[in-house]
Amino acid sequence: MEHTLRPPEKIGDLLGLISQVYDYRLKERGPSANGVFWKNAEGQMLRHEILLQIIEPKDLSGGITINDLGCGYGALFEMLKTSPIMNGSQYFGNDISAEMIDAAHMRNHEPCATFTLGAMVAQSADYSFASGTFNMFMGADRMLWRDYVFSTLTRLWENTEKGMAFNLLDSKPSEHLLDLYYADFDEVMEFARTLSPHVEVVDDYPLDEWTIFVRREAVT
Repeated sequence: MEHTLRPPEKIGDLLGLISQVYDYRLKERGPSANGVFWKNAEGQMLRHEILLQIIEPKDLSGGITINDLGCGYGALFEMLKTSPIMNGSQYFGNDISAEMIDAAHMRNHEPCATFTLGAMVAQSADYSFASGTFNMFMGADRMLWRDYVFSTLTRLWENTEKGMAFNLLDSKPSEHLLDLYYADFDEVMEFARTLSPHVEVVDDYPLDEWTIFVRREAVT
């Protein structure tokens, strides 16, 4: 299957619109699960818990680097910062929303965390995460957005040393909201296997989505 390695044309204006939507949402609902369009905090935390399952047991005591693409107000870091995982570790969060990055800075002052405005990470890390990053697409052309998702994940993978975990909404349920992107599972799996043969799917949790792990090496 062919996929673009660079963001397709005209994606900049779309990302600008999406960032404005998130800026407004944060001002309206505050730094909370609902402030980043999740239904509740429980679902937000469950997603993070599942994503973190990609971390190898030997790395659970820290000494690693983490990329969080679409970090929002820093919810994943807030979950991690009291965990042994952050012992001697560094966290790097990126988001296209200036308001989200400002909120992340205000809420988190730990020297092990860096929050940067932008659509792509600027450094390599052991583990990379993208939770809900690609859900909002404002009813744009589906193929355009699919190519953006795949090109962005390709670049994120190029900046990942051990494993990358991301989630996407499942296209199979019949009810779809116009502004949200629902991915075709087979299409995404075919793409993921172009990155690495070591791909795992987690879909046994009560949300209309799935999480994909892509690893450099097989789990032993």
